Amino acid sequence: MRIGVIGGGAWGTALAQVAAHGGREVLLWAREPEVVDSVTAERRNHLFLPGIDLSPTIRATAALTDLAATDALLVVAPAQHVGAVLAATPVGRRPLVLCAKGIEAGSRRLVGEVARAVHPDAPIAVLSGPTFAHEVARGLPTAVTLACEDEGLRAALSERIAAPHFRPYGSSDVTGAEIGGAVKNVLAIGCGVVEGAGLGQNARAALIARGFAEMTRFGLARGARAETLAGLSGLGDLVLTCSSTSSRNFSLGVGLGRGEPAASLLADRRTVAEGAFTAPVLAQAAREAGVDMPVTDAVCRLLGGASATEVVGALLARPLRDEGV
Repeated sequence: MRIGVIGGGAWGTALAQVAAHGGREVLLWAREPEVVDSVTAERRNHLFLPGIDLSPTIRATAALTDLAATDALLVVAPAQHVGAVLAATPVGRRPLVLCAKGIEAGSRRLVGEVARAVHPDAPIAVLSGPTFAHEVARGLPTAVTLACEDEGLRAALSERIAAPHFRPYGSSDVTGAEIGGAVKNVLAIGCGVVEGAGLGQNARAALIARGFAEMTRFGLARGARAETLAGLSGLGDLVLTCSSTSSRNFSLGVGLGRGEPAASLLADRRTVAEGAFTAPVLAQAAREAGVDMPVTDAVCRLLGGASATEVVGALLARPLRDEGV
């Protein structure tokens, strides 16, 4: 199975490195000409993943039409651009493994729903979990969820991308895997705010726990399974991204917690903090579903310019209630 990777950022490049394990051929599409040039000439992605020597079996291209020669596609474009990129990609009936985490602004569709609308004949899988690209590319131990409703395809894809340091766990719960990845991005911003505002470790732990309760409520309302949300693509990813500045969303939150304006923080970023786009969309979807998500609402207020002191005070002043409600 020849793998194509759509997206030459840090995560796309790291996944290409995994898929190339054992000398297998991988085709990496990148929008940035400098990425294509550096991968081709130097076996490096200086722009997004510096310091990593890439496999010689990874070939880079700037032409989406070149992906027609592959058997399956890992879609690693930012969630807000997946629809446009896939519309320009020859897909047909080839499997799409969705690796972006987010909800499309405007339509409020999960990435899988976007992909199905553009390529209705393509089988859909979701790869998600606690992953920092630089660790994966360096060969450090990593486990992920690979969700696909087709058991045979799930097994084939898992076998193809598995490596000694990269272990996929299968699931049939595509919706759950997607929701975990999307919601944790928003919650990571909140945990970054706790760090940036100096509110302490107790507050961060509480936010992770209450945020996970929100993730579970929303996921169950959308048809996800509780065990998926408690697994690698939900709780596992949440713990990772809520505790390290290697997370773009956590780093954005740190800046917000220090009082820096959201607009300037987002303008300075070469890479995308998906949670900033997902937060208002998630909040609206939750209201429509009748799901209470106060932490998500708080992140929206922070992104809108409210101070950390004001927002945290409002959260702590909410009426007392039993845990689990």
